[in-house]
Amino acid sequence: MAEEERAKGRSAIETPEDEAEPVAAEGAVVVGVDGSEAALRAVRWAAERAAWRSVPLHVVHAYGLVSRYFAMDVPVPPGVIESLLAEARAILREAVAEAEATASGVEVHTQLVNHPAVPALLRCSQGAELVVLGASGFGGFAGMLAGSTTVAVAGHAAAPVVVVRCGEGRSAPPTSGPIVVGVDGSPLSERAVAGAFEEAALRSAPLVVVRAWMDVEDEGVMRRAKLFFTNTPEEDEVRALLDEQLAGWEEKYPGVSVERVVVRDRPRRQLLERSRTAQLVVVGSRGRGGFTGMLLGSTSQALIHHAGCPVMIVRPRDSDQED
Repeated sequence: MAEEERAKGRSAIETPEDEAEPVAAEGAVVVGVDGSEAALRAVRWAAERAAWRSVPLHVVHAYGLVSRYFAMDVPVPPGVIESLLAEARAILREAVAEAEATASGVEVHTQLVNHPAVPALLRCSQGAELVVLGASGFGGFAGMLAGSTTVAVAGHAAAPVVVVRCGEGRSAPPTSGPIVVGVDGSPLSERAVAGAFEEAALRSAPLVVVRAWMDVEDEGVMRRAKLFFTNTPEEDEVRALLDEQLAGWEEKYPGVSVERVVVRDRPRRQLLERSRTAQLVVVGSRGRGGFTGMLLGSTSQALIHHAGCPVMIVRPRDSDQED
């Protein structure tokens, strides 16, 4: 009898009325929600982008009751299940209302699934335009580091991931300023440039392309290097290569104003500094210095934790040779 009751408890959790397997959000903007204010900021940001791109918005809430609350072999009282499901549905309704209020007319779809958040969002990222997440989850404090779900999705997603950060002293992400993209000449960097040009064109914003190198930690070495190696033949070569990389994109997006920044400095320092006045920073998930199999490089890690504006992390395709 006890075994029968336990089986009933598991069945009630695993097959609730709203449960469905997470599905790929082909051609859509995906936003993950968890009831936090950070998630609602992400919903507003994602709704605007879906409207600009004329694509649907998929709002995903993965509540994962089994992993969050109960041991697998412990029966769960029906009232508890109903209460938790009611909370999950309320979170989704609030997010949908926020999306529709932000971008009236945007096509909104929902997914409410009883799965852990990371695998659910990774599945939804297949074929998506973007995956959008808040910088911290439920219970997070303003200015805190990005949550574990955000870091994991940014490191594994099949689509670009935008982490919606506000910056110090702001309650909403900036809506003015340039789009900033970090480049290093790698294939993944080329994908970041493509995303940055598209975003700049959509927002009628200027684009700042940053090519920084000499990623060393010792500040004294850095200052001496800047003093002795400014305007060297190597720097001229970097500028020429950057001009070559951007030529085709400037032809494709003639309305985008482009500023080139070529500097001997740590990329993460340059990009973090520029994020204070930007409305979006775009980077590859890792640069040339990363190791095969590394999910996020030091620059992308620093940005998702500390940037002063939303950050777009571009992941490699299977055809890219860096992973």
